[in-house]
Amino acid sequence: MLGRRDPQQSLFSAQNLPHCVPADSFYGRMGSVSADLFRDDDLKALFCADNGRPSLPPSLMSGVLLLQFHDDVSDAEAVERCKYDIRWKVALNLPLDFPGFDPSSLSNFRTRLTEHHQERYAFDRLIQVGRAAGFIPDRVTLLTDTTWARGAGAVQDTYTLLRKGIRKLLKQLGYAVPGKRHGLADGVRRLIATYLDADRKADIDWADPAARAAQLQTLVADADAALEWALAQSDDPEVRATGWLLTKILGDDVVQDAQGSAEIGQGTAPDRIISVTDPEMRHGRKSAAHRFNGFKVAVSTELDSELILDIDDVPAAGSDGEHLLPTIARVEAHADVIVERVIGDGAYGSGKNRAACAHYPGHPVDLLAPVKRPADPAVPKSAFQIDLAAQTATCPQGQMVTGTAATLHGKPVLQFHFARATCQACPLFARCVRSQTAGRSVTADAYEAYRQAAQQRQETAEFQALYALRSRVERKQAELVRHGLRDTRYCGRAKRRFQRVWTAAAVNLKRLFKLAETRGADLKAAFSRPHDPQPNWRPVPA
Repeated sequence: MLGRRDPQQSLFSAQNLPHCVPADSFYGRMGSVSADLFRDDDLKALFCADNGRPSLPPSLMSGVLLLQFHDDVSDAEAVERCKYDIRWKVALNLPLDFPGFDPSSLSNFRTRLTEHHQERYAFDRLIQVGRAAGFIPDRVTLLTDTTWARGAGAVQDTYTLLRKGIRKLLKQLGYAVPGKRHGLADGVRRLIATYLDADRKADIDWADPAARAAQLQTLVADADAALEWALAQSDDPEVRATGWLLTKILGDDVVQDAQGSAEIGQGTAPDRIISVTDPEMRHGRKSAAHRFNGFKVAVSTELDSELILDIDDVPAAGSDGEHLLPTIARVEAHADVIVERVIGDGAYGSGKNRAACAHYPGHPVDLLAPVKRPADPAVPKSAFQIDLAAQTATCPQGQMVTGTAATLHGKPVLQFHFARATCQACPLFARCVRSQTAGRSVTADAYEAYRQAAQQRQETAEFQALYALRSRVERKQAELVRHGLRDTRYCGRAKRRFQRVWTAAAVNLKRLFKLAETRGADLKAAFSRPHDPQPNWRPVPA
């Protein structure tokens, strides 16, 4: 049953007694709006209306969670600070003799929020306050970028991945319960004893290549046997999902040599699984020199207020730009705004993204992102005048050719081939042509017109001035990192999203206090306005 905070303040309330917490600190300012920051009735749907023991007030638990992610502390430490830290008592408007609660209550409250699809509650609540205070306009410019975060799962080698994958599959079949082991074949009993009851690394000389090779043969054979048995015994979706996981590990890491024996493949397979603990973790790179294991976190802020309007995990591998359109859709759905411009780095400036933004449903989105320039001094493709309507291309020296239709990576393109003899007579030949037998070739796809327009715009002063503003989102990412964004606490997408949005909510609350101070806004009035705990929510792309 829903528990509520008593509006009657205790005589021993920290705010009513002398204390040394500055009124202009984050904790002092949070305490000044604590009565309206979160409300119990916002989350009443999470609790039984007329039965059971009253819960801890959800407004209090929400405040504790916000401070927990602001200070980047564990559940146990958060409870300790509620009991003994005067800053937290002021921020939460707690009495000095507050007895605390069991740390598991925080875990239960997070689970309840996630199960009822309210993990964005604090984040969306503060976006509403920013809108009500006039900090976020109806039409916004988004600054978007990604940063990296370590995953919570253990990074495992091929031997451990196979061993843990077999173990997980046997557990999904229910064989961790002794009563379900009756009547099993000897081979299955051996798998259970080896991988479920023992769960230890093989006792071999791991420095011996022959011993490692023999162990790999054993693991692959046992994985095949476990898969065959599992698929024959169960149609349960979770069993099938674990079977797919084990099959992918085999496909990613193991190949057969000329004699048909299993061996570890060379190189890294695309989208390779690196952890059975958290199968969504991947190897990733933010630069040629910087490798990480985990996820990328996409952060989008509003240009003027610098409030975070969207934050979400994206796969560590792949281009950041693949996730631009879902980001725009989430911002418009949750913040009830129109995204009229997006400023991002070159990863967002693909021709596909430019075309999709130009024809975005309901209104166009101005995508401002640089076009990659060639690193060498060769004559670039941008130096050619390509007329898609006439299907012609003119080189910098005025030579024109007609294009021919072709297919590249399954997509229709136009290819323009200049004769070798013509190119050899050109003064730009050495810088322009790389082929030893043919002349210069240029390929154009359906997005060529968007790239050409972007290249022309990139040379303007307007582009340079706007693109310089992108650094603001990098500054916001650095602030999120200081509050623990870099270290993922949980496994599973829903729990990871919870950490991201609550960390962002803490950062947004800090920003709201700063905006109210610099702009002279009445933040208490914005907090006290009626609000909807699920504002304008509608389905958005995953």
